Amino acid sequence: MSQLFTPARTRGFLRATAAAVALSSVLLTASCGAADESGGDAKATAAVPAGFPVTVDNCGVRTTYERPPSRVVTIHQHPAELMLALGLKDRMVGTAFPDSAVLPGLEADYEAVPELARKEPSFEKILDAEPDFVYGGYGSAFAEKEGRARTAFADAGIDTYLNREYCGKKKVTMEDTYDEVRTIGKIFGVPDRADELVTDLKSRVGEAADKVESRPEVPVFVYDSGDKAAFTAGGKSLGTELIRLAGGTNVFADLDDVFGDVSWEQVIERRPEVIAVYDYAGAGSVEQKKRFLLSQPALADVPAVRNKRFVVLPLTATLVGIRSAYAVGDLARGLHPESFR
Repeated sequence: MSQLFTPARTRGFLRATAAAVALSSVLLTASCGAADESGGDAKATAAVPAGFPVTVDNCGVRTTYERPPSRVVTIHQHPAELMLALGLKDRMVGTAFPDSAVLPGLEADYEAVPELARKEPSFEKILDAEPDFVYGGYGSAFAEKEGRARTAFADAGIDTYLNREYCGKKKVTMEDTYDEVRTIGKIFGVPDRADELVTDLKSRVGEAADKVESRPEVPVFVYDSGDKAAFTAGGKSLGTELIRLAGGTNVFADLDDVFGDVSWEQVIERRPEVIAVYDYAGAGSVEQKKRFLLSQPALADVPAVRNKRFVVLPLTATLVGIRSAYAVGDLARGLHPESFR
């Protein structure tokens, strides 16, 4: 295989070390709500919603919230979009690390929140925003070697929450998405909004799944990146369940990991009929990836390549966040277009 671009390995490494990140946090007992200085007098005098205090266990960190957080920094895009979908823009004082275009309907709200950095911001940059809560999407949000350990934030009187995908659970499912929404709704005192959002997401998934229920399963190969080998989604990834719900089957569902490398010979042997291309910054554009796959003589007889059947998914649509429900419909349309005519 020719070398078209260098495959992105950062997320693969982060996913592989997610359990270690979670384990290192087990001994941490988070502060019982952020210090009053973080939110100012308005926070101290605001009425506390019913149901508080709230105690949440997250990746080994147990936190009691005396009141909802009022100044939030999100690191990575999927936590930001979840917050916005819950109508919590007024609580957000900073975002960081956008992966792709913002989900339609949330663009204006997303742009209204200051962007602290294009990647993960430094600990000091986050402190400058005076948050009382930091919500991370990938394990790297709280990278100890970069000074952003959850213990460091706790010492500064700032509560933290890590997307449950990085809590070391062996397999991620849509139930994790629904639980994530409900937990954030609970922390912010908007459980009714969370329930409404979960109902909407489940409805989107159900509608798409119903349309393809009687259709034969389509073999799908997930192409994240790579040239010497293919970096793909394994059986423990949320992507595998999204494919199943959309009327397909991940040809590497037997890969016992969230992500991993497979050989091109294996791809050829498994003869996928559709290739799901993951789209995110840092691993080459979608068009580059397509050109690479179409230019390889060894792949010419793979049905998906021969018939140029590609489905493009933003990386954020394959993570524990609100986009995963939308991804089921997008995938279903790509795998079974005849069901949507």
